[in-house]
Amino acid sequence: MPFALLIDFGSTYTKLRAIDMGIAKIVASGQGASTVTTDINDGLDAALNDLKAHLGILPEFDYRLASSSAAGGLRMTTVGLVPDLTAKAARLAALGAGAKVAGTYSFELTSGDIDTIINDAPDILLLSGGTDGGNTKVIEHNAHKLSESALACPVIIAGNRNAADTVADCLSDARKRVIVTENVMPRHLELNIEPAREAIRQVFIEHIVHAKGIDKAQGRFDSVLMPTPAAVLEGAQLLAGGQGGKPGLGPLLVVDIGGATTDVHSICDGLPSESGVIYHGLPEPHAKRTVEGDLGMRHTARHVVLEAGLESFAGDADISTDEVEALLARTDGDVEWLPKSDAERRFDIALARTATRVSVTRHAGTIEAVYTATGPVSVQRGKDLGEVETIIGTGGVLVHNDNPAAILDAALAGDEASLALRPRNAGLTLDDDYILYACGLLRSVAPDVALELGLKALKPLTNHKELGNAATGPQ
Repeated sequence: MPFALLIDFGSTYTKLRAIDMGIAKIVASGQGASTVTTDINDGLDAALNDLKAHLGILPEFDYRLASSSAAGGLRMTTVGLVPDLTAKAARLAALGAGAKVAGTYSFELTSGDIDTIINDAPDILLLSGGTDGGNTKVIEHNAHKLSESALACPVIIAGNRNAADTVADCLSDARKRVIVTENVMPRHLELNIEPAREAIRQVFIEHIVHAKGIDKAQGRFDSVLMPTPAAVLEGAQLLAGGQGGKPGLGPLLVVDIGGATTDVHSICDGLPSESGVIYHGLPEPHAKRTVEGDLGMRHTARHVVLEAGLESFAGDADISTDEVEALLARTDGDVEWLPKSDAERRFDIALARTATRVSVTRHAGTIEAVYTATGPVSVQRGKDLGEVETIIGTGGVLVHNDNPAAILDAALAGDEASLALRPRNAGLTLDDDYILYACGLLRSVAPDVALELGLKALKPLTNHKELGNAATGPQ
């Protein structure tokens, strides 16, 4: 039977999944400490040896596909014209491509902005600004400033098409690597981020894989297709939409809680779910990703507690405020510690619940009453997640917890006075096999198998959604 090897070169571990494609099932997993800063092959060898220990013998793999978030992941800087329009569109494109956004800039870049960009050392800069036929002055000014700088990374131009040639020539003459693609916002309030996302992916494959040292092992896999967060988003899109007439799960949300950040992915149109609500602002992408850099289980634990409020957090964890402070001090000194006592476990659950609630609240849109000359009007800004049918949780704190549903439940809309349009009645599921990235990679060569694999692997935590309808149909 055909087999696939799916690799994630992570910042901490290189993780492997061996898939029997004939039955769409994980047959073994393996991992080893990532060694990108020395020789990536060492970490890959350790992961393969771990995989072999589980399998006994490694099969011949028909596909060997990889994603990577190693060496800091894909770092991007985005530049646009107006914060709520082209700059926001550029940021959405970068996040959807699996990047970490180092900075977002609007209007004309200053010398101080340029210094900050250079110090941030992005892997890619996405330069946008102006609708097609609109303002050309700002993007041309910014190109000129960048051309005079020490910027060494590739520049993707995704702005006003009437300025694209001039901007590209300016940067090329300064010996910058330039890629021109379609405008992220060709017309007012029209989002067009897919071409930019594809351009980012191509630059990642052609340039960033080498820059991160991953190509040292290129003879041992077919290709590094995309950054790992982009692979997760691809997997989520497949599970939501289905494949080849086989249904998926419908609108869904992914919450990925890490040590430093919490990522949220939503796959839904996000349009108003209640009659009489008017949408305002830049449309949201159907597949959206956000990254909350201040909401993590260890590196940013203090920010999580601050977000909740010390007394409220202590109440949720059922421990004293002094105990919270003591555990935060311990975390400051050792981000690798694991909970052993009941109090420590409750502390971690409270961290995870807060990270979930706040990250989904930030990801979701809002609705509010706006008073006009003819009376109040309900206005929605951002994405309505109310109709999301499934929430998928992933990350160590969920996988290794006795009651992950108690954490994911924090993503649902509650009785609190909140304007956020969070899911109202979604089923809760757990990706405890870390399968989403694997589904995203496998989608490129065998989407039917990838869908079946993902649906089989997800573990339902509530009865709201029956995964079996899609996963256990005719085989």
